[in-house]
Amino acid sequence: MTVQKTSRELYEDYKAKMQKIADVRNAMAILSWDQETYLPEKGAGFRGQQLTTLSTIAHELFTEDALGTLLKELSSRSDLSATEQKNIALSLEDYEKQRKYPASFVAELSSATNAAYHAWIRARKENNFAVFEPLLSKMVALKRRETDILGYEAHPYDALLNEYEKGADVSMLDTIFRDVKESLLPLLQKIALQDAPDKQFLNRHYPKDAQWEFGLNLLKAMGYDFKAGRQDVSEHPFTTSFNPQDVRVTTRIDEQDLGNMTWSCIHEGGHALYEQGLPTEEYGLPCGEAASLGIHESQSRLWENNVGRSLIFWQHHYGKLQGIFRSSLQAVPLNDFYQAINLVQPSLIRTEADELTYHFHVMIRYEIEKGLIEGSLQTKDLRDTWNQYYLDYLQVEVPDDMKGVLQDIHWSHGSFGYFPTYSLGSFYAAQLFTTAKKQIPGLENAIASGAYGSLLQWLRENIHRYGRFYTSNELCEKVTSEKLNFRYFLEYAREKFGGIYQL
Repeated sequence: MTVQKTSRELYEDYKAKMQKIADVRNAMAILSWDQETYLPEKGAGFRGQQLTTLSTIAHELFTEDALGTLLKELSSRSDLSATEQKNIALSLEDYEKQRKYPASFVAELSSATNAAYHAWIRARKENNFAVFEPLLSKMVALKRRETDILGYEAHPYDALLNEYEKGADVSMLDTIFRDVKESLLPLLQKIALQDAPDKQFLNRHYPKDAQWEFGLNLLKAMGYDFKAGRQDVSEHPFTTSFNPQDVRVTTRIDEQDLGNMTWSCIHEGGHALYEQGLPTEEYGLPCGEAASLGIHESQSRLWENNVGRSLIFWQHHYGKLQGIFRSSLQAVPLNDFYQAINLVQPSLIRTEADELTYHFHVMIRYEIEKGLIEGSLQTKDLRDTWNQYYLDYLQVEVPDDMKGVLQDIHWSHGSFGYFPTYSLGSFYAAQLFTTAKKQIPGLENAIASGAYGSLLQWLRENIHRYGRFYTSNELCEKVTSEKLNFRYFLEYAREKFGGIYQL
């Protein structure tokens, strides 16, 4: 006689299976982190094989019939907690999606990703898009196949976008970027008529080791737990998490550009604080994962821009910075520094762009990705298309591939649908920070004194602890009492830059 298991016993079986899959995926993540930080050049080939093997194992574990049967049985049980029910519902949704992927496609995509990444590295070294283009063409073909595997209603790009931002689609993004063009362009035009702040002192010599130590101190001040993480150097700054107690960040240091390291540390620190704030008891389960990339980006942008580029933030930190870099900053007043770090000026590099022109960088990538996936744009034409977009939208001429089409790592990873979340994150950040200032007594005074504990605790309570329990817009509405509204970012931008440029 077979004794039927209780819901509690079944849930523990489910939890064990999901954590086993998470272990395999996090082993992959460690190998990927090492690939972008310490991997010797000759190790690339076998590393690709290792990642392909592990990705295949993870896929097989997550798509086995036994897991599907378990999830369906648990989804019929009514005696689970709300969080447990949400975990089951999301896992079943993920399971049914993953079942659509043939194992052969998963292996092929993993192998292509490894080859594309190393081709991108070589192409950057040679400053030649042609080195990367054949691998990118193969990647785009695979991503087009993926849209057919996943299925979509209106536009193939929607299928990829939903992997990063559930519920978002081309129609939503077209509306948002229309707002960007219609609302931000007039502000940019007004700013262009004003005298630009002098930022030359930011490009004096700033020794690498001193920058590194200052960056570490900023991360500590924000609340980043170095007992649960570390910082390293990489070609492209990123954050990776293996669990909330092992969350790592990287930065990029340029001795002739103080801002490069400073804001990559704050930005990645925001991402890391989110990961360190996810519930450890939900490891391997949906409610132990970030809500979306848009919400993830809201955390990094809130810290980087709403906090880290504010005057009150530097009222506390600027004296320390002057003490470290006396020859470069001792004679520079705080207000001049504040205006310089908020200079609005069309530029070539997305990661170094100001808060306003940044969204045109994102829009360019969105338009390109949409074209590649729908087939109206081919990779062989990508360099020329990229350069023309920069001329049309930002009025800048692209001098070479390093400063143009090769600047981002995302396409070498196959991360199509990722870029729009950067702008969404900034818009969520403005709305969340406006609410935080209303709900946290004396928040601005606390920031001015270098105390960020109340803000971090507010984010822990309102954002981090929920994991994927809510979608982005559900979470935004829960916290701010309304869904994403571009008006908050526009008001923030008008107030801040209107003051700096005396508009």
